Amino acid sequence: MEAKQEKEEQENKKEIVVKIDKLCKNYKMFARKKDRLIETLAPNLNRHQIFKALDDFSLEIRKGEVLGILGKNGAGKSTLLKMITGVVTPSSGTMEIKGKISSLLELGAAFNMDLTGIENIYQHGQVMGLTREEIEKRKPEIIKFADIGDHIYQPVKTYSSGMFARLAFACAINVDPDILIVDEVLSVGDMAFQLKCFKKFEQLKKKDKTIIFVTHSINDILNNCNRTIILNDGKKIFDGGVKDGVENYKKLITGMLKEQDLDSEKSKEQEEKSEAILGVNDDGVEWKKYFTINPEVIKYGNGEAEIIDFGVFNTKGEPTSIIDSQEEIIVKLKAKFNEDVECPTFSMTIKDFNGKEICGTNTNFLNYYTGNCKKGETYICEFKQRFQLAPGKYTLSLSCSRYDFNGEIVVLNRNYDLIIFEVMSSKRFVGYYNLDTETYVTKIDE
Repeated sequence: MEAKQEKEEQENKKEIVVKIDKLCKNYKMFARKKDRLIETLAPNLNRHQIFKALDDFSLEIRKGEVLGILGKNGAGKSTLLKMITGVVTPSSGTMEIKGKISSLLELGAAFNMDLTGIENIYQHGQVMGLTREEIEKRKPEIIKFADIGDHIYQPVKTYSSGMFARLAFACAINVDPDILIVDEVLSVGDMAFQLKCFKKFEQLKKKDKTIIFVTHSINDILNNCNRTIILNDGKKIFDGGVKDGVENYKKLITGMLKEQDLDSEKSKEQEEKSEAILGVNDDGVEWKKYFTINPEVIKYGNGEAEIIDFGVFNTKGEPTSIIDSQEEIIVKLKAKFNEDVECPTFSMTIKDFNGKEICGTNTNFLNYYTGNCKKGETYICEFKQRFQLAPGKYTLSLSCSRYDFNGEIVVLNRNYDLIIFEVMSSKRFVGYYNLDTETYVTKIDE
């Protein structure tokens, strides 16, 4: 504990490189195009509404911090980064920046499409304020990092989108910035290139560079950041440790974030008193409203039964659409029977976004006898397990079926790709499934 406090004190003594005080960004919203024209010609006529992309935002970032910014779409994350880089002008508030900024917001914004890759390296360097000698020094590393071969000598307009992004990324990350701003660009290239990007981040962290990081990938936040803030509707609602930030973000996504969750002291007081939000037999609560339902879901069946509700929950009974691969979770479905059905089979299947079935199970495989279900009755089925999958987004399919007298499957109600969810993992591994391996290395004394 003392070592932790000493480390925190040392971090707090570091220089503040970004200081933001009561920053606001307002945009005028017009219902009709002619309203904009009328207000332009007659400024005294108010024909607009105000949209606050960022509202009364304050923040201090110290040298060497890796800050992860979380928030739903439209929360104000990109607006904040654009103001820090000077692309967008604040409506009010103050901001102080110390050091050279390199941003990975809009890759290749300084590129000339008619110039070759080599020529654009020089142009980008000049925009970043580098001398020709400094560009010459960095050029070999940029070429090596981009790894696009002889295409580097061809006009950029002939590049594929992937080659363009790789070169732009290489230029932006190899200018030795004091502050690096990253916004949703780490899907560039293949796995090897992404690994190279993260290794570069590690080098920058060792040099005590400041990194501001925006991504929808929870794993990137967990693996790379030492501090997290959450934005919601243009306001900062959380500022603290990464794990607490991720937990609160998971609750925000499902609409379960409460005021006491953002106050560590209140949270501790409530922890022992809190009960499961959704019990197994809570008939008055609709589960599915907490989840992202796939608009392209495929439904079919003979209608003898209908899956009327469903969800994914942690062991506290809280709905969750962002799942830690090491935590136990429960998949629930609620089925109403329109006909008498003897021993129905309930099933769940997980697919990746390419439609490949990754894993699944059902009550028949598990040798669970579901009994004789009567017309008008409603049943809840639970599947309890860990989703030890590779980080990423998946879909969950649910179904109810039975066997006829010939042993053939009769589908009562099947819902393909029903729920969209995300898996995060602090452990790294290869492939789809985490083997959860323990390893030991022992020296043999000869």
